[in-house]
Amino acid sequence: MTATATITDHPLLIGQGLPPFDAIAPEHVVPAVTQLLVALETELAALEASVKPTWSELVEPLQLLGERLTWTWSIVGHLMGVKNSPELRSAHETVQPQVVQFANKLNQSKPFYEAFKALRASENWDELESAQKRIVEAAIRDAQLSGVGLEGEQKERFNAIQLELAEITTKFSNHVLDATKAFSLTLTNQADIDGLPPSLLSLAAQAARAAGAENASAENGPWRITLDFPSYGPFMQHSTRRELREQLYKAFISRASSGELNNWPLTDRILALRQEKAALLGFFSYAELSLASKMAPNVEAVEALLEELRLASYDAAVKDLAELKAFAAEKGAPEAEDFKHWDVGFWSERQRESKFAFSAEELRPYFALPQVLEGLFGLVKRLFGVIVTAADGQAPVWHEDVRYFQIDDEAGNAIAYFYLDPYSRPGEKRGGAWMDECVVRAKFVQAGTTTTRLPIAYLVCNQSPPVDGKPSLMTFLEVETLFHEFGHGLQHMLTNVDYPGASGINNVEWDAVELPSQFMENWCYDRATLFGMAKHYETGETLPEHYYQKLLAARHYMSGSAMLRQVYLSSVDIELHHRYQSGGSETVADVRNRIAKTTTVLPPLKEDALLCAFGHIFAGGYAAGYYSYKWAEVLSADAFAAFEEAGLEDESAIASTGQRFRDTVLGLGGSLHPMEVFKTFRGREPSTQALLKHSGLATA
Repeated sequence: MTATATITDHPLLIGQGLPPFDAIAPEHVVPAVTQLLVALETELAALEASVKPTWSELVEPLQLLGERLTWTWSIVGHLMGVKNSPELRSAHETVQPQVVQFANKLNQSKPFYEAFKALRASENWDELESAQKRIVEAAIRDAQLSGVGLEGEQKERFNAIQLELAEITTKFSNHVLDATKAFSLTLTNQADIDGLPPSLLSLAAQAARAAGAENASAENGPWRITLDFPSYGPFMQHSTRRELREQLYKAFISRASSGELNNWPLTDRILALRQEKAALLGFFSYAELSLASKMAPNVEAVEALLEELRLASYDAAVKDLAELKAFAAEKGAPEAEDFKHWDVGFWSERQRESKFAFSAEELRPYFALPQVLEGLFGLVKRLFGVIVTAADGQAPVWHEDVRYFQIDDEAGNAIAYFYLDPYSRPGEKRGGAWMDECVVRAKFVQAGTTTTRLPIAYLVCNQSPPVDGKPSLMTFLEVETLFHEFGHGLQHMLTNVDYPGASGINNVEWDAVELPSQFMENWCYDRATLFGMAKHYETGETLPEHYYQKLLAARHYMSGSAMLRQVYLSSVDIELHHRYQSGGSETVADVRNRIAKTTTVLPPLKEDALLCAFGHIFAGGYAAGYYSYKWAEVLSADAFAAFEEAGLEDESAIASTGQRFRDTVLGLGGSLHPMEVFKTFRGREPSTQALLKHSGLATA
């Protein structure tokens, strides 16, 4: 592909609509992005020279300009997550600095900043809708947070920091992917696979075949265990070989912490740069800078919530561990005397089986992906009156396993689309699960005709792939994860806002953005929803009632430990971004150990380098924002409580409450402050009571 390719024949320069994934290759990235930036620089200069402080002459042209860059660059970012390769990385690395420089120039434009302020001060201000006002106010705030007020050396330094941060956070992420991929444990004798479930043996044999052992089988091995979660998680829960669990656990917690992939120096550098950036903008800490655009008013409010949840969960977590040790002792396990981190997963799974008489593995056959999707789509029809249908073949995809779907309203009109990329591919896809925007809803008037551009979402999971002719059989946790990501997707896809800057998840404060996703997880325990999808993949038999009762009973199992873990990670995040000083008396690991004293019941091992793989805060959007999961869970639990109060058995009450949720939480997007949106739905401010009750931690 030559650099002189015309806009029309270049797959990365179409600038609108569905990405032609079947035509995009890594060698397209550099010429496309280079060419696009040249064109956008010219347009930016022309717009700055002629800008007027009105909606149509400021916001609209800026939106169009920004979208052209986003369309191309977000495809590259998406492929970095789902189809990573050395060629793509190298191309990304080559052009990322120019993209960051252009974004800085756009965000720091004085003419636009002055125009936004003039628009806010003009007599036309009161004619704007709330979504438009929020977009303008966010633009002013974001310009300030992007260094628009800086001059001379300070501005140069700020831009240099932005460049270096973009580069090293990408490097951090690549290191984690490479370190996860670099380790594997190949087992060859039957004694080493003792306790492992058939689903894991099939997956491990498939991994061994992929690594060159062409005759590997689930029955005879060899079996390749990796640090990829569908392999690592079940191994830690089921392997009776304690020394192998120890080996795997230590490999997992020390990922990306030594050798060429060492992220320790990067964690410190990232924190130092963020602190310097915050100081340049006049903030005491990066945490304060982060909260300037969030729902939580200040660091004190975040720490107060975390402390409330810590007090509610700490004693429960101590009790969880004591019970686990007692259970292991009762079973005559020598490790009961010297209980370690790699024993927790194994013994908690044994205790769960004993207490509730079922294992996570036993449920898998009832949760084949096609059935689960049917149940999920049935639920959104019940709640929100929308119909989801398969639209495979109507959009190019980046991998043959990717599906494409259409969402219609009750009248049969298409309102949105989404891609689903469900399975783990450790060689090229990063771990975890996420939702991202492909196309944002917007309304355009051209030559007197109004057209609405429909939203399209990416939904990405990392569940067990289909193995040996069986469909993807999901753990209940994987079912919850799918519902979670679909909740994000619904906020993006069911928005009623026609301005892209506040449509869907845009301009929704980060700590409120998990509300719809965590809300959807609750429905996995709803009787009608669960029985609608839990059917045996071979016999079609519905999940037996006793399993449902056990799932409900097990819901609060070790919930104190789960809550405390989130508090621990959130507290470390806030402490590192608010009080930690690079080069001071404490290291990053020291801070983690200090916080762990009051937020963990099994202190971290000295080789624990979990922070080196904590991409959420070092390479993702959760820096000084990991608390957002808990902040939003207060909102989501309270929102679900509205359905419980209406009566989960009452279909008409569910439908009317669902419509209200759709019109407010899902429909209003970023057009109103999330507290206003919540109050419009719930009729009052949120309370932590529902969360503590749903976690089984409410004090009587």
